[in-house]
Parts: sequence; C-alpha cells; structure tokens
Amino acid sequence: MSALSLPFLSSRAMAELVKDKESGVAAAEGGKMDIEHSRTFLEARSEEELLSGIKKEVEARRLPPNVAAGMEEFYRNYKNAVFQSGDPAAAETVLSNMAVALDLMLLDVEDPFVFQPYHKALREPFDYYMFGQNYIRPLIDFRNSYVGNLSLFYEIEEKLKQGHNVVLFSNHQTEADPAVIALLLEKTNPHIAENLIYVAGDRVITDPLCKPFSMGRNLICVYSKKHMYDVPELADMKRKANIRSLKEMALLLRTGSKLVWIAPSGGRDRPDPVTGEWNPAPFDSSSVDNMRRLIESSGAPGHMYPLALLCYDIMPPPSKVEKEIGERRIISFHGAGLSVAPEVAANCEKSEEVKDVYTQALYKSVTEQYNVLKSAIHGKQGLEASTAGIALSQPWN
Repeated sequence: MSALSLPFLSSRAMAELVKDKESGVAAAEGGKMDIEHSRTFLEARSEEELLSGIKKEVEARRLPPNVAAGMEEFYRNYKNAVFQSGDPAAAETVLSNMAVALDLMLLDVEDPFVFQPYHKALREPFDYYMFGQNYIRPLIDFRNSYVGNLSLFYEIEEKLKQGHNVVLFSNHQTEADPAVIALLLEKTNPHIAENLIYVAGDRVITDPLCKPFSMGRNLICVYSKKHMYDVPELADMKRKANIRSLKEMALLLRTGSKLVWIAPSGGRDRPDPVTGEWNPAPFDSSSVDNMRRLIESSGAPGHMYPLALLCYDIMPPPSKVEKEIGERRIISFHGAGLSVAPEVAANCEKSEEVKDVYTQALYKSVTEQYNVLKSAIHGKQGLEASTAGIALSQPWN
C-alpha cells in the first residue's frame, strides 16, 4: 500500500482509540488523575461543535484564553492545509485529527505531562506515535517528496542490528521534523522510523500545543544554547539539566544499537533576512564534538552520518528566534525531502582546528544534500535532480 493511500480513521474510530487515554497517561506518569477529563472535543461531530467546544472550555475555566486562541488558529491553519491536498476525504480527516489533537492539548492543560531527561515514546494504551503520524501524513505531498540514498538507510539498519550505535547529524526545519522523517521512511525502514531518538529542545516539551506530538517520540530533552539565558536566573538549572541528559545519553549508548538524531545548529533553520532563501543553519563544533566523544566512549562501535531534511513549507518556524512559548503555527500541504550521505570518519586528533574541520565536513555534506532536495522539490526537477552521490527515490510508489 502506498503512503498516498494509507487510510485515515473516522472521528468515531479515533474517539475509540482515545477512549482509555486518560488512564494511559496517568499510568505513564506513575500516578492517577485526580480530575475528571472533559470529553468536549471527542464528542464533537462538526466543525461548529469543535470550535464552540473551545469557547465552552474557556468559560468553564479549564482552558486559558491564550491557549484557546492558539488551538483555534491551529485548527483553521490545519484545515486550510489539508484542503490544499484536494483529498475528497479532507473534511473528515480534519475533524477526526483535530478532535483528538485538541483533546490531548486540553488533557495536558488539565494534568500536565512531565518529561524525564530520557523520554520513551508512549505507545499504549494510547499510541501517541501513531497519533502524530496520522496528523502530519495529510500535510505531505508524497507525489513531490523524495528520499536520498535509500540504500544507506538499509546500511544503518544493519549496523543497528549488529549492536552498533549511529548518530545522524542533521539540519532542523520544523516542529514536525520527527513525523516527516518517520513518514518518509515508514514503508521501507519502520525500525528507524519508530526507534530514532531525538535530541530535543525544551520548547517542544513545554508548549501545550506541541507536547502531545512530543509524547509519541523517543527524546533526550535538553535546553538549547539559543534559549539558555532567556531567563538569566534559570541558566544554572538548565545547565545542570543538560548534564543529566548527557549522562542519560551515555548510559543509552553503552547498551548499543541506538540511533540518535541531533541538530548541531541548536535550533531550526531560518530564511535569509535579505534573500528569503532557506539553507541549513551552521553547525556548532562543540555540539558535534560532544556527540563524537559520547559515541567513542560508549564501548560499542559507532558511526556518524550527515542527514539533510527539507520540509520548512509544511510548518515554518517564526522568522526570528522567540523567547516566549506559544508561537503561531502556520501550516501548508507540501512536498518534503530526506537524504543521508556516507558516514564521515572522525580524525583521531583532538585539536580545535580538527574539530572545526570535521564539523565543516558534516555541514558541507548536509548542505549538498539539501540543495539536491531543493532542486527536486522547489526546482520541480523531481528524480532528475539526482547526482552521482545522491540518488533520489520515492519508495512509497
């Protein structure tokens, strides 16, 4: 079955999936909810009922007005994007996916989920991973999406089976990156799609509109350098939290067979303020070197691959880095691209110059792959954009 024809669940079927969600979240947190969860959104049978439900929850003081405004905007932007696909089932898809999304957001406001330094994806009794997959899938134009060097993803899977660790050094474009990666690989490489561990910034585990999607991914939670001093008096706490997360990462890598995704830029790519062009943000050599040292000290064989991702059209970040939690979500239906290149071997020398050269080699590869994806998707060259070192394919066809 191609990714284009994967079935969407009806709103009734999605409601059944979520029926026992409250107890599942409580169990995952090691406690029991002491409040009764409102079922306003799961019981909605139309757009009108869904939107009036947001107002109802504000009036009942279960939902802060600022979160409610974000939820309504999220709904309208998601609806517009899914309708861009031309899918005859778009209306039902929007209603079913948004009913569950809004319910999960409300649940987290009522009883906030707390992420541990290492968060393992919640798959039962409610499957947050599949929720995220089903939500983002209708935003991807698979006819204009591509995977570069599919054979290397199979190579990575083989190394994982042999007990090796693998790190993917990648650019970062949107909050939806994990779902986009998983959706482009779910037909050919489901093990990678479901077991990838993402090094994630604190914003995706604190924003109530984003948290339900994060709960379905394997995460190592860190504070980004870009936001370390947003609140100066919290900087020391953030640094200590990052040390705890690094220790968790070291313990994970010692067991072998771990696949880790990290964006050494420390945040999402942004358009050039003058030209408006999007390119991978520069990599930070200290982030790359920290990861390299963790891999080398794990006791298991390790490999480091450069990965490129192009999907900013689907959910672009704000044009500038914002301090406040609760950014606007602009959403579109668009093609996306993912590519991996051969691993880059690290030099055994440890000088600052060597660290910088290695980081630049990774970044150069990511940029080259990104430009091929850009030619295929934005340049409309499709598979013809392939080069000697980057073979594009559409494995869902």
